[in-house]
Amino acid sequence: MYRRMAGNDLISGTLTVLILKAVSARPLHGYAIGKWIRDRTSDVLSVQEGVLYLALHRLKSKGWLEEYWGTTATNREAKFYRLTVSGRKHLNSELRRWQKHTKAAAAALGLERS
Repeated sequence: MYRRMAGNDLISGTLTVLILKAVSARPLHGYAIGKWIRDRTSDVLSVQEGVLYLALHRLKSKGWLEEYWGTTATNREAKFYRLTVSGRKHLNSELRRWQKHTKAAAAALGLERS
């Protein structure tokens, strides 16, 4: 199915799926989520702290994330985020959509592997 995406939807959708993927294996605090994104993208993608925390709040309000207070590896108090059942379903749906989208974009750009 064709889905029209505005530029902001694409950027917001990218951040959403990256955050959900980051916390899919285990709960992480905000700084660790930003670091996960930087590390996994070889520093190509970096999220400003304010943008990240707004996105975390938005995903929590949608019911895709839960938050709780915990202690970091450096023994500091921080808010941790974990995926909800609804969040995992949304992540899986988005991953399937991203696979279709990237395959189509690669084909259009002549980057598809033979």
